[in-house]
Amino acid sequence: MARGRTEINEIAERVAARRAELDEEEKLLAERHDAVRAEREELTVAMRVWERIHAQLDAEKPSAQAKTAQVGGHGVLLVPYRATSAGEDVLPPDYQRLMKIARSAGGPVRVKDAGVEPGLEVEVKGQAGAPARQVEQARRAGRAAHTARRTLPDHTVSTEAHP
Repeated sequence: MARGRTEINEIAERVAARRAELDEEEKLLAERHDAVRAEREELTVAMRVWERIHAQLDAEKPSAQAKTAQVGGHGVLLVPYRATSAGEDVLPPDYQRLMKIARSAGGPVRVKDAGVEPGLEVEVKGQAGAPARQVEQARRAGRAAHTARRTLPDHTVSTEAHP
């Protein structure tokens, strides 16, 4: 019977020792859990601050979305006003691509050449020279009138009745 009690005491000691180990491990895990929870709360607060600042910055900077207007019955993209410190990132995406094309060309770029790469319509519709001809005709008419005024003698108009 003494031997039975000794075994029971050994088992009880082992259980008590294991329980003490588990209590210590639980204490360490609880401390680690508290540290993790505190860090998660800090990250939540940091994320709220970041979202608030991000929203304020978005509200302050010009919109990067393409805005359109109707001109002559056609929709056209508007180029937003840019301050000198504003970068190209405030331009609509299509304008940013055109800027990249112009920059990579390394020199002057024809509109036709710049429009080919992004797939824009680059054909000239109608007579391209018609407006230029009209401007030149108006200039010629203006010069002719000016020349006529300089070369014709002054003519005074009489207010008296004709005989």
